Amino acid sequence: MTIQVGESIPSAKLVQGTAEGPKEITTEELFGGKTVVLFGVPGAFTPTCSAKHLPGYVTQYDALTAKGADVVACIAVNDAFVMGAWGKDQGVGDKVVMLADGSAEFTRKLGLELDLTARGLGVRSQRFALVAKDGKVTHVAVEAPGAFEVSKAEAILAVL
Repeated sequence: MTIQVGESIPSAKLVQGTAEGPKEITTEELFGGKTVVLFGVPGAFTPTCSAKHLPGYVTQYDALTAKGADVVACIAVNDAFVMGAWGKDQGVGDKVVMLADGSAEFTRKLGLELDLTARGLGVRSQRFALVAKDGKVTHVAVEAPGAFEVSKAEAILAVL
């Protein structure tokens, strides 16, 4: 079942893609005591994710933080090397934390996995965005297949 407003972010270990290489981070470290905007994408370097989703959060970073976001993070079922390279390619700098969920463990705990094995892509993440305050979900938006409306940065700005 998909995570709902009022529920706690599940405990998990993620890997952050950084300029220095992979860095493990727990969800407790990431979400504890902060307002976090987390958006999930089906895959790094994919068309909509690279052309619209991630760039929108980079562009809107100042507006998101002005409205209370302490952390803006992107997660995908990719490895930390891919997430780090994608972040570098997209020029995210220190604005967006690039998180790898290589085995989809966290994505499954959120109930947001998307099985694309029939298309040769394995298990991925649905396109989504959520807001959590001190580890509790205050907003969650999951896109319909093929859509890009409720998870874009502008939509999240409206709910902060």
